Amino acid sequence: MSVTIVETNPATKKYNSTIAIRPYVDLLKSNMGLEKYDLALFDGIFHEEQLACLEINGIKRYVTGLNEFAPDIKKLPEQEREAAIIEIRRLVSQLEAELAANFVEPNDKEFWNKIKLLAPNNDDFWGKIAIRVSNEPVFLNPQDPHDLIKLKAIEAGGFCLVAKSLEVARKSTTTHKFYLDKFEETASIKTEVKKMRNKALAELEKLANKNVNKLMYVSKVVDPNSPQYKKTTPTDVMYDNMDKYINGETVDTDKRKTAQRFLEISGLDMETLKIRAIIKDSAYYKLIVTRGDGYIYHNESNTMLGKNPSEIAEYLKNPLHEDILMSLTKGVEKYWNN
Repeated sequence: MSVTIVETNPATKKYNSTIAIRPYVDLLKSNMGLEKYDLALFDGIFHEEQLACLEINGIKRYVTGLNEFAPDIKKLPEQEREAAIIEIRRLVSQLEAELAANFVEPNDKEFWNKIKLLAPNNDDFWGKIAIRVSNEPVFLNPQDPHDLIKLKAIEAGGFCLVAKSLEVARKSTTTHKFYLDKFEETASIKTEVKKMRNKALAELEKLANKNVNKLMYVSKVVDPNSPQYKKTTPTDVMYDNMDKYINGETVDTDKRKTAQRFLEISGLDMETLKIRAIIKDSAYYKLIVTRGDGYIYHNESNTMLGKNPSEIAEYLKNPLHEDILMSLTKGVEKYWNN
């Protein structure tokens, strides 16, 4: 049996649905400049991709999310595997009835022998499953059997272009140009970022009102341009710069990362924070230098401090090395006090 699925224009195919394939734009990764305009593709361009197919020993296996014999189902723990098989058979039975008028009971012992259209080896059917995506969202209606098939395939990783969630798109090492947006999941992720950002802004407000010295050290550690901050720098300047940083308006535009980093840095104790600020400015003013062996040295005494700022911080915290800490402190504070 052969069934052709006709693709509609994704720009006009819209339902009262909270599920959609949306373009994923990573502002930290260059995409021919399109990321600056919140675009994944040039206007008028679309991508079309067929369902992924693996061929082993001449046997084709499509990544459908509807095959209980798929490796990702087999490797599940027993109880989870049994639950997954029950759900797969329920959906296959439903789709087979809707698309091929062939009703097979999910618990039928001969279930897969009686399935015709959605049989895992039906190349005529699965070979025609494809998605077409552009900068416009493609809405999927789980009540539509064609959309339900695509939805399950995306969730199973059947399309390289589309990540199964916004979270997966963010964390994946693979460059996804699109992601499956389920309103509840995406809203939860966005709310999580907002909460973290609001918490960081509240911490910034507290520092500006009650601990300006700590705010200066935080600003030095967070901002790549640390030398601009001195003890005479107006609080409003530091506040404004840190506010922009938290809101992703500087070099780092990932609001989750900026808010999280601000909270991590501002949560450090004063000793650690000051030492990290000293290390950063010491490198800028050449009080410490990296040499050919890959280690960082105190320029004045020629003492090896470590390979990175973390190792140097541990070195300087040791009371035995107080003389070097005092030397670096004196060296940077003459700039801080100007």
